[in-house]
Parts: sequence; structure tokens; C-alpha cells
Amino acid sequence: MSTQYAPRVQAPTEERNPRTTEIDLVPTIDLLRMLNAEDRSVPEAVAAVLPQLARVVDEAAARLGAGGRMHYFGAGTSGRLAVMDAAELIPTYGLNPGVVVAHHAGGHAALEQPVESREDDPEEGVRDASQLTKLDLAVGLTASGRTPYVGGALRAARAAGAFTVLVSANPQAQLAPWADVHLAADTGPEAVAGSTRLKAGTAQKLILNALSTALMVLLGRTYSNLMVEMAAGNAKLRGRLLTILTEASGEPTEVCAAALAAADGEVKTALVALLADVPAAHARNALAASAGRVRPAIASVSSVSAVSAIGAVDAVAAVRAVEALGDAGSGPGSA
Repeated sequence: MSTQYAPRVQAPTEERNPRTTEIDLVPTIDLLRMLNAEDRSVPEAVAAVLPQLARVVDEAAARLGAGGRMHYFGAGTSGRLAVMDAAELIPTYGLNPGVVVAHHAGGHAALEQPVESREDDPEEGVRDASQLTKLDLAVGLTASGRTPYVGGALRAARAAGAFTVLVSANPQAQLAPWADVHLAADTGPEAVAGSTRLKAGTAQKLILNALSTALMVLLGRTYSNLMVEMAAGNAKLRGRLLTILTEASGEPTEVCAAALAAADGEVKTALVALLADVPAAHARNALAASAGRVRPAIASVSSVSAVSAIGAVDAVAAVRAVEALGDAGSGPGSA
């Protein structure tokens, strides 16, 4: 075990909280009220960084839309939250594995058995970020804003030309100069000093939720507020697919089930087919032409249908005009 000591971390999360100094003396219900009262301040801290978060979401959407990837880097609670967020995007939004990637100091083994010393190794962060390109986006998560592993990853990401983001609970974060955007959700002192799995961790979870959800919306993986790229891996989720189709289309379950079958289980294709009243093949082509976005796909097939209808009306009118001319030519006095 190393005997090296880091200098005292200068971060709000390391300070003692004057509101909870008697946390070990009060009845259980009062202890829980103390914790709950502290938690209620977290959404406000996150709200304060929404303008910066909007820039990150837009940047991520542009980069992923161009074939790039988003990489999370974290240690301890931060890394575990990152792994969870990246994993959940696969079934929830049908995202291909490898588009959003989480890197945790110490690797997968450290998810269950903490290996705290690994976060002190900036070179591990450099190695984990070695595959990033200028199309990618790197998000480093560290409550204190100083974790060496995250610092190594951000420096390597910037050297590769990637867009870099730091998520911390420290407005004066040491690693801020390595980030294009610093999301500093200042959650203040923890109920238990330094226990950043509490408010700081909750803020990181909220930021990751907002970042990845907004990103999926911008990438066209929802229609309204419905998940239309969800992977239905069990009976409950297969039932949810039908619910989504009935909610979005207003059609009965039997009609939606038939549309889903005709679309080979593709919810988006079935939805466009139902809403635009076109065959599944046409709906699939329209989605491909609109980068998988439902509303533009519906608009495109609807406009084509309208043009076709107008063309059909014009053709009928032309035939009738010719017939009328023929009738006029064969009347009395004709040659």
C-alpha cells in the first residue's frame, strides 16, 4: 500500500456541513430528514449549469450524427454512474454498443470491488482515452474536479482533438483548464463530509440523465415523448411497444400489432406506416432518408402522397378534357 498523501483537497464537498454536525445524535427520523433536506438542494445546483449542458448536448448530437462517439471517464461513484448510464442507452433507445462508452478506473472488476488506488494513475486515463478521435466527445466525471485518472483521460482526449467536458461539484476544479465546458454543479458540503456518493453523486446522475436523454431526443430516437427505438427483450417490453404504437397512432391494439408484424418488429417503421398510411417498405425508406427521424419521415411520405394525388387528379382532368374535345369535334358541322 502506498504511503503517499495528497494535499488536502480544496473542494466544497470536503468541508463540514454545519447543518448536520449532530447527525450521530438525533433520532433516526431526524437523521433521515437531514439527509432529505440536503438532497432537495441538488436539482437547483444542476439547474444552474443547464446553459452549459445545452452546449454539451448540441455538440454531442453533432458529433454522434457525424459518426463520432461519446466517452465517459470516472472513478468510484462517478465511474459507476457513467457505466450505468451508457449501458441503459442500449435497451432503452436501441443504441448500438460502442456509441456511448464508459471507462472506469480499475476496469470492470472495480465496479464491484473498489480499487481506489487506480484513480491516482493518470496514465491509465491516457490509455483508456487512446482510441478517441477528433469526432469524439470525452466527459470526465469527478466530484472534486482533481481525480488524476480523469485528468489523464481529458488531456489525451484534447490532444486527439476531441471535445472535452468536465462534470464536477467544484467551481474551482483543478482539471477545468482541460475542459472545453465545465459543468460545475456546486452541491456544497455533504451531509457526511467528503461522502460524494451523496449530493455530488446525485447531481452527476441527474446531469448524465439529462445529457443522454436530450441527446437521444435530438438524434431522433423518440417520437413526442415516446421511446420508438426501444429493444423489446422481454414480455413487458413487447407489451410496451404496442402501447407506444397505440398511444402515438390512436389505432386499436389489433391494428398496431398487425402493423408491427408487417414492419418486422420495427416500431419506427410501423409508426410511420400507421401515421402516413403507407406500406412498411415505404415507411422504412422514408426513415432512411430522414436519418431515422419519425416526423420528417411522415412529412416526406405525406408530401409524396399529396403530389401523387394531385398528379392523379390532373391526369383525370386531362383525359376528360381530351374526351370533351373529341365529343366537340364529332358534333354537328364537324368535317
